Amino acid sequence: MKLRLLIPIAITVILIIIIAALSVILLPLSEQKEILIENTDTFRNPPLVMKEYGLPVDSFIIITGKIKKNQMLSDLLYDYNVSNQKVNEFIIASEGIFNLKKVRYGNPWKLFCSRDSLPEVEFFVYEHTPVEYYLVDFTGPVRVSRQEKEIRTETRETGGVINVSLWMSAKEFGLDPLLAIELSEIYAWTIDFFAIQKGDSFKVIYDELYVDTVYTGMGKIHGAWFHHDAKNLYAVPFVQDSLESYFDQDGNSLRREFLKSPVRYSRIGSKYSHSRMHPILRIRRPHYGVDYSAPVGTPVHTIGDGVITEITNKSEAGNMVRIRHNSVYSTAYLHLAYYAKGMEVGKPVKQGDVIGYVGSSGLSTGPHLDFRFYKNGYPVDPLKVEAPPVEPIKEENKQLYDSVKTSMMRRLDQIRIITDSKIQD
Repeated sequence: MKLRLLIPIAITVILIIIIAALSVILLPLSEQKEILIENTDTFRNPPLVMKEYGLPVDSFIIITGKIKKNQMLSDLLYDYNVSNQKVNEFIIASEGIFNLKKVRYGNPWKLFCSRDSLPEVEFFVYEHTPVEYYLVDFTGPVRVSRQEKEIRTETRETGGVINVSLWMSAKEFGLDPLLAIELSEIYAWTIDFFAIQKGDSFKVIYDELYVDTVYTGMGKIHGAWFHHDAKNLYAVPFVQDSLESYFDQDGNSLRREFLKSPVRYSRIGSKYSHSRMHPILRIRRPHYGVDYSAPVGTPVHTIGDGVITEITNKSEAGNMVRIRHNSVYSTAYLHLAYYAKGMEVGKPVKQGDVIGYVGSSGLSTGPHLDFRFYKNGYPVDPLKVEAPPVEPIKEENKQLYDSVKTSMMRRLDQIRIITDSKIQD
């Protein structure tokens, strides 16, 4: 009895399945495709095409290498069976785009070759810098184009305690040493980095630049704080009169009329003195300057805007440049190895311009710069000159600057300072 009841039910189920199957089979082809696509992950998520320099890498056989010493790109291409005609077209196409004589030893290159039984070079890439590269297309009339990789920016906040120097601290904490240079330039008018003391500290918010996952350098400094000589010195960037500059917490510009030092990252060998034993003549006499010891060829910068009034070579001073900054102040730079290109009497110079290079000309025991500072024609101690600041935040900009400053100071205050063994607030 039970069997007789089950047979009709089974037959009904089978008929329903057959009808459903036939309904799909008998659908128009376009509708069948829609059903298949809706139920197939492969169609919804097609495989990604990997590209490098804008080229689909799976389409080529790729050969990589680095420029060898004295290697020319034409020789490199000949080695991979690029025809004389194509190489000549490449040389002609490069004119005005890339100087082939400036190829750098050790820089990477890549060949993108066809996947034929006899592969042919279709594209060639030479990386001139981590960002800049040149793409050569051999698939038709040879074309050369300058390209740039996309630069990714990451903002970093950090701080540290100085034990020896800002430069050494940056290296100890795994920071780009360039950060030390940038900070020293921001504070060049307000902090004497030759007088940095153990225990001084800094905080900074800045951008790091990456190409792919490779770090390529520093970007903008968004704000900084320095503790030195029992003072807290903030640096906040602000645009005034279409020019961005750094200002302190009181709205005063961190830029001064004069730089603190004409030579970066050297050391003071001898200070200003009214009576100093001369190292060669062995007699005591005044030394109206500061000696900055540095390697031969180190750039020497003018500490302020002015006009060159004297370029001479004297027996004791050696190669010397003298600059008049205004009616009150002038400076002199002695014992130069040689002058910067274009230096001549009457030439205007801007603060920070390179005017010469450290040497040992004249009466000198070794490479150094003898830097002298004059006020109203009389020598004064360069390390004790207090230069006036440039224009502070204008009255009409104060409200906006206060808002920017408050926000940046709050962010800087929240950064923790790295020490040798711990982090402190």
